[in-house]
Amino acid sequence: MPSATSGHQLVPHPLVCANCGTRQPAGPTAICPECVGPLEPVYPTDRVLPTRAQIAARSQSLWRYREWLPFEGTPSLSLDTGCTPLVDAPALARRLGLGRVWLKNDAVSHPSLSFKDRVVATALNAAVALGLDTVGCASTGNLANAVAAQAARAGLPAWIFIPHDLELGKVVASAIYRPHLVRVRGTYDDVNRLCAQVADRYGWGIVNLNLRSYYGEGSKTVAFEIAEQLGWRTPSAVVVPMAGGSLLTKIHKGFKEFREAGLVTGTAPRLFGAQALGCAPIVPVRPQTIARSIAIGSPADGLFAARAIRESGGWAAAASDEAIIAAIPLLAETSGIFAETAGGATVAATQALVRDGKLGPDDEVVLCITGNGLKTVEAAQASLTESPVINPRLKEVAALVEASSPSQASTTRLVTPPTLAGHSA
Repeated sequence: MPSATSGHQLVPHPLVCANCGTRQPAGPTAICPECVGPLEPVYPTDRVLPTRAQIAARSQSLWRYREWLPFEGTPSLSLDTGCTPLVDAPALARRLGLGRVWLKNDAVSHPSLSFKDRVVATALNAAVALGLDTVGCASTGNLANAVAAQAARAGLPAWIFIPHDLELGKVVASAIYRPHLVRVRGTYDDVNRLCAQVADRYGWGIVNLNLRSYYGEGSKTVAFEIAEQLGWRTPSAVVVPMAGGSLLTKIHKGFKEFREAGLVTGTAPRLFGAQALGCAPIVPVRPQTIARSIAIGSPADGLFAARAIRESGGWAAAASDEAIIAAIPLLAETSGIFAETAGGATVAATQALVRDGKLGPDDEVVLCITGNGLKTVEAAQASLTESPVINPRLKEVAALVEASSPSQASTTRLVTPPTLAGHSA
């Protein structure tokens, strides 16, 4: 892996305002100077797009879709991120009352076990290409983990700012990479405002602020992978957890770009947003929810996410903390996937959407699982019963089997090998 100080061949695309159309040269800026709207990369209209076969022949990473990522040239950092599994979940589909369910499992994303690895991969390459020597972020946990991990292996100094009361698992999963980790008293929105000042003062690349124009494009690869993994077609619906709103917005953009390129069949999927009831802002709110990874009270892309939901014919639902906690083991026991609280919110919101008739047995739905449950074990622990403690005696196991299922205990006795007879229990 080339270091951050080696020659970098990438040239970031210039930028354009999504609101007023004002153009800007490539640079570490995400806000239009004319109307304060968001800046997005401008892709060359004459670029040659690959075929399905050409994409399929490329390496298993998000860079297989490089023509839709905001650079000219060859990336040198985070070359192994992306291409997470799309898991068929028939048992969960039956429990939810849906025709078919797949889980886009970024809980096993490389290297830090969340979809934030995708956006950090594009942001870090942009930072180095733009000549920035220090990176950082404001984060509720997953982004902190991804920036700390990827900056460490790139040899870039990193300043990570998080709320002071973040879950222990996420704090440890950032601190282990030895960044400059700073805990800030207040909510994520307080941290975010501080980081905007830090970016202006020191000229660092704050990935989700002044590098946001390049950072957000990495999320499109979730849509690209879903389409390719389904055999170059679209599902009928996708349920996406919403924090700042960028992931849902970019998934909408990704499906649109693949359809325009003629790479997929099927109609555009309906997009459904999942939020926690304690942080479901149409207007800014002060978050109060167990789902810390989506607890953003002032969503930067909220208006664009709402527009994408309306354009796709989708909807949004919010889940209580109790429903989120119950949904985590439901997902685990039906799919073998342990998700963090955002995954619980996605499953619980899907249950609400089914109850409300927004999704039904004719739908083929992808649920986006964006982070690993090992990061929020405190939430999962609340749904578990206490495990029995026994002596190393077979008769004590037999008692547990009998108590859990008398019919199973009977069957077990019938198949006990006779050579065990007479041995002490």
